[in-house]
Amino acid sequence: MTGITLEKHLSEDTGLTISLAREDTSVSMADVLRIADHAGSNTATRVLTLEGPLVLTTMFEFQSVVRADQSRTLIIDFTKVPYADSAGIGALVGAYVTRQHSGRRLALAGVSNRVRDALRVTRVEQFFEFFDTVEQAERYPST
Repeated sequence: MTGITLEKHLSEDTGLTISLAREDTSVSMADVLRIADHAGSNTATRVLTLEGPLVLTTMFEFQSVVRADQSRTLIIDFTKVPYADSAGIGALVGAYVTRQHSGRRLALAGVSNRVRDALRVTRVEQFFEFFDTVEQAERYPST
């Protein structure tokens, strides 16, 4: 049996934190993606900090949060994302396309080798700006 739990609350810096969990009794662990949304170092920048896998069962809330963001620059912190499946990669590509069409920037920070390899294998790696840290992404001007 599968159940989905969605939890939303305001984080300490008045940003929004969203947790989406899929519980499947046939799987030993639930897929949980936590999304913390907070202001960047300037008013034109937002940072989404992800924690958990970006996969089919967690991508819908991710898409919703990304689509709702109207900042000039969106930095997605992948430091705590262990892996992404094809659906998660598709959601990232969708975010890239939407932001490109509206003249806004998307940067990825702290992407693991496993996620980066998945982006490379699917031949979409070249669409993204990669940085080791959120701070580096904030300092680097958009291209």
